[in-house]
Amino acid sequence: MQKQERLMLAEKAAEIRKLAVDAVYHAKSGHPGGSLSIADIVAYLYFKEMNVSSSAPADPDRDRFVLSKGHCCPALYAALAIKGYFPKEDLQTLRHLGSYLSGHPDMKNVPGVDMSTGSLGQGISAACGMALAGKRAGKSYRVFSILGDGECQEGQVWEAAMFASHYKLDNLIAFVDYNHLQIDGDVRDVMNPTPIDAKFAAFGWDVQCIDGHDFEQIETAVQNACKADKPAVIVCTTVKGKGVSYMENNYGWHGKAPKADEYEVAMNELNAALEQAKEACKNG
Repeated sequence: MQKQERLMLAEKAAEIRKLAVDAVYHAKSGHPGGSLSIADIVAYLYFKEMNVSSSAPADPDRDRFVLSKGHCCPALYAALAIKGYFPKEDLQTLRHLGSYLSGHPDMKNVPGVDMSTGSLGQGISAACGMALAGKRAGKSYRVFSILGDGECQEGQVWEAAMFASHYKLDNLIAFVDYNHLQIDGDVRDVMNPTPIDAKFAAFGWDVQCIDGHDFEQIETAVQNACKADKPAVIVCTTVKGKGVSYMENNYGWHGKAPKADEYEVAMNELNAALEQAKEACKNG
């Protein structure tokens, strides 16, 4: 990866984080922790890897993205807004009565959303169906999906894993946001899904484990996954609440909005990070 590309992606991720927290604050509800932990992965996919365009959101040959951990849609919505699918100002209507930006992705009403998700496990299952449809139609598009580590406690995830391997869905690349935390605490204490990598390998997937905040590692993993002759999963170690000091590694921020004073602290930190990223990108 070229240095300028990495700096650009850092700027996009910083903006995704800022917009996501701002949206949750104005909604007075939502899921900031996981939205922040996937920001770098989402930035890489939407601004470097995927063949998608806001000018042709229904292009039959576009790559597909399914946010299986649908409650983290603030990060997805932020990326779509930055990419021009809808105005950034609309993010502040998240979860408001009458807004098209509901608390989980809605493919019927949100431009750029490829699959409605929310019930954990169903997103990766839908992604498998998209990948199989693409192969049977002779299409070259790829399907990307992000799952949560807590989501991997769902049996449906492993049914999907079996399905993908059986049908040799080498056009499917999944990411697991392994931030170790879910709404009730450490995933290993709630219902231990580990070892996640070994489980996917046992189901016949190509498996890689990386730092989910390192763009170089993300790119290398995606490149390797694209060469695999089987479905691929990238298990990404991340920090829940990444970018907001008091949210980091704190499961209490899985599903609540910051209050006014907390919002001010978060915005100060996120704005500072964004300005630093912009300056670095400008100076190369």
